[in-house]
Amino acid sequence: MKIQPMNIQSINKATKRNFNMPINNYFSKFYFLLFIIILSACSNTPSHFIIEPNIVNTPSANYNNKTAQLEVTDVRTARHLVQISEEGEAAILFSAEKRIEETIESTLTTQWKKQSLLINRANTNSSSNTNTSDTNTSKPINNTNKIHIIIEKAITRVTQYTLNYQIKTEIIIKVRINNGLQTQTTTFKNTGNSEGALQADIAALESDFNQNLTSVLTQVLSNKKIQSFLK
Repeated sequence: MKIQPMNIQSINKATKRNFNMPINNYFSKFYFLLFIIILSACSNTPSHFIIEPNIVNTPSANYNNKTAQLEVTDVRTARHLVQISEEGEAAILFSAEKRIEETIESTLTTQWKKQSLLINRANTNSSSNTNTSDTNTSKPINNTNKIHIIIEKAITRVTQYTLNYQIKTEIIIKVRINNGLQTQTTTFKNTGNSEGALQADIAALESDFNQNLTSVLTQVLSNKKIQSFLK
């Protein structure tokens, strides 16, 4: 009986092929699951920014049931609130889920009511902490207090690096009041800087922006010049 010599090379190829099959299947499944996870993460990325100023303690004031008309106008040329920039990449922009002027109007209306200032919506259509003020005499239209909030700047800029990011938030609003005899304009400003590790998280950016907005609105509610100017 003639014994055929074993082909060692063929055995090695077969063994290698059989060994690679489960490994290839493993990596195929791994990359497929990784693709699904990335796709899911992208689909769950929020497209809007939630504005929720949180004024826990209303500043002490008593307007003795005075009334005023309130109008809030956003005069910013760009309406997004967050801009994330990374070298070599297009900037990522987030707009508010709810218009910022509506949020400011509802927040101040609620808080002023707690200070016994009754707010009526105006009949016109609206499209480190510092404050300055100026007063000008104007011809009175009637004896009703008119408060006009003007949003000049409201932006959180994020610079994304490889292992960290930096945040700068700036909010500037003007409060113009006509008490029927005079007009007073006061500017409120708040600027905040912070930083974090790895990738900027939208929830952290919302928290940072809302803290700065809360600070500005608290300044408005506690301003003595506004309180004494309303008739």
